[in-house]
Amino acid sequence: MSRISTFYLLAYNSFQTVGWTLSLIKILYNLIATASVNGTYASAGNLICFLQCAAFLEVIHGAIGIVPSGVLLPLMQWGGRTHFVLAIVRKLDELQELPSVFITFLAWSMGEVIRYSHYAFSCSGNCPSWMTYLRYTAFILLYPLGVGPGEIWTMYQALPIIKKKNLYADSFSGLPFSYYDFLKVVLVAYPFLWFKLYLHMFKQRRAKLYKRHDKKTA
Repeated sequence: MSRISTFYLLAYNSFQTVGWTLSLIKILYNLIATASVNGTYASAGNLICFLQCAAFLEVIHGAIGIVPSGVLLPLMQWGGRTHFVLAIVRKLDELQELPSVFITFLAWSMGEVIRYSHYAFSCSGNCPSWMTYLRYTAFILLYPLGVGPGEIWTMYQALPIIKKKNLYADSFSGLPFSYYDFLKVVLVAYPFLWFKLYLHMFKQRRAKLYKRHDKKTA
């Protein structure tokens, strides 16, 4: 990798680390100050929407080959999260105070602080072993937490509201199905698509942690 690419990735991952750390601080401060999960979206929602949109750069990174992730998996993760936060939560005020949104945003923020910190350390060429271990271990809990009681439960609760409002009726007017129907299909497919990403993370975990262990014992 060229010096320019390395410097760019260091800057990008450092930026995302700072952004998600700020998001986590906002969420925790709101929780402590109000003793409630209400206000989670108001405190950190706009920042999370911005950071998630900016993460489309990771799809481009894979497409042009400056990272080895490829395109499909980053696009799946980015598309799922962006649809969730922009098309559903940001659009429907009724959802923004739900505990499931708090769970989602908390899990996302914690996971992304770890992930981007690990990437930034790796770009600097000096990633501590504990950071690598945390990166490839914390997801075991945080990913299911963010997806199950977080994203999927929020989308399920959104269904009657979307049906009542006939959300995105104009955009789907030329199609033989509504956005409500589309979201029901997404809810059925979501666990299977997410599980593919989850298994991919376990493959990465074995490769990264066992490789490091082999080097130490060689």
